[in-house]
Amino acid sequence: MNTIGMQSSLNIQMLVDMRAGMNDLQRQLATGKKADTYAGIGPSRGLTVSMRNQLSGIAGFTNTIDLVKLRVNVASTALTEIDNLARTAKQSVMQSQFELSGGGQVMDQTLARSMLDQMLGILNTPAGDRYVFSGKATDQPPVAKTDAIMDGDGARAGLRQVIDERRQADVGADGLGRLVLDAPAPDTVSLAEDAAGSPFGFKLESVQSSLSGATVSGPTGAPAQIELAFASNPQPGESFGVTFTLPDGSRETVTMTATASDTPGPGEFRIGATPDETAANVRAGLADSVEGLASTALTAASAVAAGDDFFNIDDANPPRRVDGPPFDTATALRDGTPADTVTWYTGEGGSDPARQTATGRVDQSMVVSYGTRANEEGIRLAIQNVAVYAAVTFSEGDPNAKASYEALSSRIGEGLGGKPGQQKMSDIQAEIAGAQKTADSAKTRHLHGTAMLENFLYEIEGVTPEEVAAKFLTLQTALQASLQTTSMMLQTNLLNYL
Repeated sequence: MNTIGMQSSLNIQMLVDMRAGMNDLQRQLATGKKADTYAGIGPSRGLTVSMRNQLSGIAGFTNTIDLVKLRVNVASTALTEIDNLARTAKQSVMQSQFELSGGGQVMDQTLARSMLDQMLGILNTPAGDRYVFSGKATDQPPVAKTDAIMDGDGARAGLRQVIDERRQADVGADGLGRLVLDAPAPDTVSLAEDAAGSPFGFKLESVQSSLSGATVSGPTGAPAQIELAFASNPQPGESFGVTFTLPDGSRETVTMTATASDTPGPGEFRIGATPDETAANVRAGLADSVEGLASTALTAASAVAAGDDFFNIDDANPPRRVDGPPFDTATALRDGTPADTVTWYTGEGGSDPARQTATGRVDQSMVVSYGTRANEEGIRLAIQNVAVYAAVTFSEGDPNAKASYEALSSRIGEGLGGKPGQQKMSDIQAEIAGAQKTADSAKTRHLHGTAMLENFLYEIEGVTPEEVAAKFLTLQTALQASLQTTSMMLQTNLLNYL
């Protein structure tokens, strides 16, 4: 009987173990995992923990990549829209006709202001919780409002005022572009800059002459000066020319041609009876030509230069304006202050590359740089040229208004097209696209890495449902048989045994 009791106890323990095994198999079928804890995995638990950590790191990189792609897509779309607006503005400027429609502007200038407003609005559009064109100042809109930029804000000057002050400084009080036309001797004509080192007005670059009987010298000295001295009268058709550098870096040449006519036309001077009379006629004709150039090409170049003074800024370089009043005799520029001049770019404008203002780690050893600033040259030049074009006004009664408008239009069209060596919108777009491609490549690698790690983990932690089901059925059959045997043994007594 003791043997029977011991056997019964063993059978009961075996039943308990089999039941526990069935419960574990049921759990495996429900969870797909071999064990609830790392301890149940066995010797591979250290490898499992390591792979889980890798998966967690990959998930963090993937989240960063998704955030980077969102911001890059917003920046790329914005740049495309601004570029399209700039191209449309360029086409409008180059095809524009001079027909004032009110307010001293042509219709295309009015449309340009609307385009400027759209450009600025695009730059001020946030991507989620940040402004992508503000550099590191992601909580700050990157640009001021259109009205403030163009027309000022209270006591602070806007672009229009800066352009007008610069025009006065470049053209000068007498309209000769800050040049002094003089007669050192009766037979001599001199043309000089009015101040050494001044950034304003015409700058004498060179003089060319085919005049017989005349001596030409210069430019020399400080301020620069040229002289034309007549020993005898020139012949009809002979000429001389003076080439100027303008505030925007462009060049213009005034050419004066000798004529025997009593009614010389533009760009001509009448040959007098004596060299002294000829020199006087040259002075008068040259004054008219220089004044005409000052009211057209110089005025246009002045507006472009003022635009650069106003827009080409960063944290270390505030907007610049004429150091006046008086403005028409000023000889220097000064820094605008937050109290007296609107700052169009209100984001962060440090000296480090714009792309470095926003970075994201997309892999263990890879960081992508995708930051942007609205004052980057490619973006700024589009804003600057459209704004200058929209800011300048013309007078109905000015006989030189049409020529002045055409001089401005040609410069704005060239500026919107981009000059050699200047950053273009496409350059920024290419760098942004490069960051996006790098992020995409990293995400693809992470997807492959995740799949591989999950497969390894499945082999260590996971179970095959078919295999577990087969074990479960086998164990269930064995348990049923054991239960029957145990039941019979528990019902055994001495009488039955005998």
